Amino acid sequence: MKAAVYSETGPPSVLRYEDVPDPSVGPGTVLVRNQAISIEGGDVLHRSGGELGRVPHVVGYQSAGTVEAVGDGVTSVTVGDRVVTVGVDGSHAELRVVPEGFTWLIPDALSTDDAATAPVPFGTAHDALFEFGRLTDGETVLVQAGAGGVGVAAIQLAKRAGARVLTTASSPAKLARLAELGTDAGIDYSEQDTVTEVLRLTDGRGVDLVVDTVGGSAMTDNVRCLAYRGRCVSVGEVGREGATTIDVGMLRPKNLTVVGYFMGMEMLMSPRCHDVVARVLDDLAVGELHAVIDRTFPLSEAAHAHAYIESRAAVGRVLLLP
Repeated sequence: MKAAVYSETGPPSVLRYEDVPDPSVGPGTVLVRNQAISIEGGDVLHRSGGELGRVPHVVGYQSAGTVEAVGDGVTSVTVGDRVVTVGVDGSHAELRVVPEGFTWLIPDALSTDDAATAPVPFGTAHDALFEFGRLTDGETVLVQAGAGGVGVAAIQLAKRAGARVLTTASSPAKLARLAELGTDAGIDYSEQDTVTEVLRLTDGRGVDLVVDTVGGSAMTDNVRCLAYRGRCVSVGEVGREGATTIDVGMLRPKNLTVVGYFMGMEMLMSPRCHDVVARVLDDLAVGELHAVIDRTFPLSEAAHAHAYIESRAAVGRVLLLP
């Protein structure tokens, strides 16, 4: 099969389009022929500096396609089914094998491309807002980096739940796109101070919840944006600054909470997470939620697609098409 691979981490140019051996289906696993590959933030971070499980390495969390074979014991999907899949790697290829529990049937009314964007961004956003962020009707949420996949999902889910939604992005054009998805007020972080604007927009009170994919130095600003008993859920490090230190003394005066979240671990530990994604797929199929696809690239141009993502021009997800 063809795949986008690399033998060392680094810039997008390390990606090469090559022939690699087909993966083999085993007990409890599903072989899928990919038709749409969603490039996740973690894929870009892994390519730039993650550990290589094998050489050459096929990166990638999330993709959708058609089941070609199933291993012994698999009962929820059959050959010919359309499914969207999640795994620790292997999405940037024509074929991939994943455990049965990391697959979801795609509703008939939902396109394969749209389904490919869903599990990680919408599952992460849903848990960050409700399971870990405890968002309720009438509260105010700040979605950091709203133009990313998790941001696009979080804006829609929070607005549907009755929250007031603030978001940050790097340009007025991006903020205009996000307003169409439900943002009540936008902050251009390239020109405005996020903390100052949040406090202005909330009459000095702050927000009840921050959903943060940026990490790094933004974490301190997140804490400063919170209202009394506010919560911040950290779900990623797209700012690429690395870890930061939060002084717990900042949390005590207003009884604040900072929570870390990783969907992969939640999927391993709780069937609830699988059910959340299944409901999201149904909601996408009937138009209650919307996938946002910025651009598509051939799989052979994976390096260009990664470079485009790193340019921060995208709103929503970028897909690779085998």
